[in-house]
Amino acid sequence: MRVCRLFPVAIFRRFVSRVVCVSNMGKRSRQRQKNQNTGRDDRDNAGWGAGYADIVKENKLFEHYYKEQGLVPDGEFEEFMEAMREPLPATIRITGYKSHAKEILHCLKEKYFKDIQELEVDGQKIEAPQPLSWYPDEQAWHTNMSRKIIRKSPLLEKFHQFLVSETESGNISRQEAVSMIPPLLMKIESHHKILDMCAAPGSKTAQLIEMLHADMDVPFPEGFVIANDVDNKRCYLLVHQAKRLNSPCIMVVNHDASCIPTLQIESDGRKNVLFYDRILCDVPCSGDGTMRKNIDVWKKWTTSNSLHLHGLQLRIAVRGVEQLAVGGRMVYSTCSLNPVEDEAVIAALLEKSEGALELADSSADLPGLKWMPGVTSWKLMTKEGQWYSDWSEVPSSRHTQIRPTMFPPTDKDKLAGMHLERCMRILPHHQNTGGFFVAVLVKKAPMPWNKRYPKLRKEASSSSASPADPSGLLLPEGSPQEGEAEKEAPTGDPSAQEAGANQDGVCGPPPSKKMKLFGYKENPFVFLTEDDPVFTTIQSFYDLSPDFPKLNVLTRTHEGKKRHLYMVSKELRNVLLNNTERMKVINTGVKVWSRNSDGEEFGCAFRLAQEGIYTLQPYIHSRIITVSVEDIKVLLTQENPYLSKLEEDAHAQAKKIGMGSIVLKYIPNPNNPAEPQCPIQLCGWRGKTSIRAFHRLLIYVFFFPEDSVPLS
Repeated sequence: MRVCRLFPVAIFRRFVSRVVCVSNMGKRSRQRQKNQNTGRDDRDNAGWGAGYADIVKENKLFEHYYKEQGLVPDGEFEEFMEAMREPLPATIRITGYKSHAKEILHCLKEKYFKDIQELEVDGQKIEAPQPLSWYPDEQAWHTNMSRKIIRKSPLLEKFHQFLVSETESGNISRQEAVSMIPPLLMKIESHHKILDMCAAPGSKTAQLIEMLHADMDVPFPEGFVIANDVDNKRCYLLVHQAKRLNSPCIMVVNHDASCIPTLQIESDGRKNVLFYDRILCDVPCSGDGTMRKNIDVWKKWTTSNSLHLHGLQLRIAVRGVEQLAVGGRMVYSTCSLNPVEDEAVIAALLEKSEGALELADSSADLPGLKWMPGVTSWKLMTKEGQWYSDWSEVPSSRHTQIRPTMFPPTDKDKLAGMHLERCMRILPHHQNTGGFFVAVLVKKAPMPWNKRYPKLRKEASSSSASPADPSGLLLPEGSPQEGEAEKEAPTGDPSAQEAGANQDGVCGPPPSKKMKLFGYKENPFVFLTEDDPVFTTIQSFYDLSPDFPKLNVLTRTHEGKKRHLYMVSKELRNVLLNNTERMKVINTGVKVWSRNSDGEEFGCAFRLAQEGIYTLQPYIHSRIITVSVEDIKVLLTQENPYLSKLEEDAHAQAKKIGMGSIVLKYIPNPNNPAEPQCPIQLCGWRGKTSIRAFHRLLIYVFFFPEDSVPLS
């Protein structure tokens, strides 16, 4: 049976006539202030309406540059420029892994979209939201409604409030359409180990987590997502996004993606290098594809932006493919239309790989999506307007700003073999979106510099030749080797191997430097032992299954009372225990229990946490009350209803349970399709004569303010 993982009270919006409406608009305003960065933020958080009316949407250098590049089909350039000047449509995505996604979609269609189709504002008929044709199962929609129009109609204002609050509760993500593309092309399965290299603010990370939990009958998928960002403060925005999904399979880390450390995991008593099955490489970029939303780009855009970023983008991509498992897929994406940031990076990566990488043909993966094939020729232009078609034309005075990898390969056969036409460029005027570039790389063999490196150790003593890295890319400091290196290098502590290699006078990686930590100092992640005293009362109070994975439970303190208990999957526990000195972890795990001082007198000091109820649910066998739709109505509209307010069956169950934390479980009736068809579980509290459901403040997602009354 499929279950929903988040706060599920939204399911009952159609059945509750009087609800509580709680406003939290200040928090959203503060959050918006944090998202002023260009690039990924701009396409991940699609806005409503235009704004920036005082900025002139003209940049002659931009128009001249892209006319010369020939990226836009003949006869479409004016249409392309007109689309760039229009406000970006707002797009929403219904979170796909929750089993009540269909209920949310039904609510949107029946409660809002149907009424909006008949709506007129100032004599103008409003265009109803439309589904994105290429997104599966109508789970993504877009609309052109501006803030001005929304303010003029109570119905549209209510619709807007509904979207904002559903976003806060995690049922809906407001995300730019093209930002949804990369995760769809990764073909995620539940056992995949996934790395998101430049993850903040986290909309695509949320998609990855949803895909990992496609089978909601499995509380702990074998796979996991490690989400990284270089900006410490933005990592906390990433945590906020990920926490809405309440997954035990997500870890947020804080590193420079271009030198993100190689991690180790223990398998069969040996430590092995962790290689990822899927990697999302959504690199920092100039963001000229976001002009429709980030209006500042119009006046700030120059060609030097892409020249400055190309090297960083290539380094991040190289680090990504080094950590990709053979047979794995890495999706490279930018919100830039510039070939210097797009095809040039892919071509350089393919050339350095010497056949270890190939571009995948993704043309059939998203039916309905319109895109342009990647180009095989492009030119460079300086901000002064000087054009260069080949590296040989670049004067030595510009060699520090312009590099050979920025140009197309000169070998025509090699260029043809790269199949750059398999790259995908999305132009704004084709489907009323932002601009975007995406390419899917498949790893066929270990990278050549990783294969050669251990051989240099053996040959160095008999060869006087300098063992320079033949690929032109030095290995990251202290990183264990992949492929053949794993077979030839001894197991054990990598630092000991490096020390031994240097003592023999053989070329090897330099010693690992002590990791520098910036930003806030995080509390430790401390795993509990199976015989920890905290489990004594929890085990008996909730009648935990014998197979409950106690070793996966952690807390955030070495000393004193444990305030909260969290759970991670077995695989993430493996990663955490074997890499404490290699990585800076910002957050991981889902909260499953919280200390409650009142609970001790009732038999257990820890109450259940709503965030982790679906992770715990398979292991709990007591303190569960099955409730009906009518019971849910009572629990949502009354703060502490008497037990007698429940229907007979639920009342009888409640009387058999002592005071303390409980689970309120709703099982749908398939014979009554008018009721929610989604299993739901809420944490609550059984008092002496009353009962309470927690997290009712999230009831404001219902958005029936005209019917709501405050709780007394």
